[in-house]
Amino acid sequence: MEELPGIVVAGASGRMGRMLTDCIQASGSARLAGALERPGHDWIGRDLGEARGGAALGVTVTDDALEAVRDARAVIDFTSPAATVELATIAAQARLVHVIGTTGLSGGDIAHIDAAARHAVVIRAGNMSLGVNLLMRLVRQVAAALDDAFDIEIVEAHHRHKVDAPSGTALMLGEAAAEGRGVNLAAMSDRGRDGITGAREAGRIGFAVIRGGDTVGRHEVIFAGDGEQISLSHNASDRSLFARGALRAAIWGLDQMPGHYDMQDVLGLSG
Repeated sequence: MEELPGIVVAGASGRMGRMLTDCIQASGSARLAGALERPGHDWIGRDLGEARGGAALGVTVTDDALEAVRDARAVIDFTSPAATVELATIAAQARLVHVIGTTGLSGGDIAHIDAAARHAVVIRAGNMSLGVNLLMRLVRQVAAALDDAFDIEIVEAHHRHKVDAPSGTALMLGEAAAEGRGVNLAAMSDRGRDGITGAREAGRIGFAVIRGGDTVGRHEVIFAGDGEQISLSHNASDRSLFARGALRAAIWGLDQMPGHYDMQDVLGLSG
């Protein structure tokens, strides 16, 4: 019987890391091959299962990425921009599938990931959910059908601990709207309004951000015209859906050629 593909979880102690570990263990389609944490973390050197307060899993938490990926074919990474950029180089050298759910990446970070994708499969998405990726497709289509007489506003809500804004998902939706309109998002986005701002400029894509409580993720794209509005939305109530999507991406990536992909590719929506 062929051995299941090994997957490393980066940021194994975090909320997403724990969910990824559980998802891989329960999947029957992959096995947990390694667990990475930042240097100095108190789980380093301990069995991952025991560090979590449960039964041993036979996987020792390490801060050495080269050691962690030695017996793996993929790594799933919901960490920080700096950690993701460093891991992209190692994943490329080892020819691993690198699934990236990290948000807040800069243009320079993405350029580094693009370079790594010349040598290995990289799948990067601000949101791994099927519903959100379908929403992106719909937003692109609606934006293409409507002219700038319809104002576009993107409203997103997340838990109080989220450190970046707008969310990666909100920016993905903004990019979808901009692509539909045939404009550049960076040139046409409004990300903050305060004081006397003047009237809204036609064609701009606005963002509004809410942070509070334990909100998993809520996104709404509003197309507001004179006398009518179209609203497209997605509400995530269970964070494990992102872990399931990331695992699906990792397994899909095993059969792909090197390149920089997203969840639209994984789900067959990129056409």
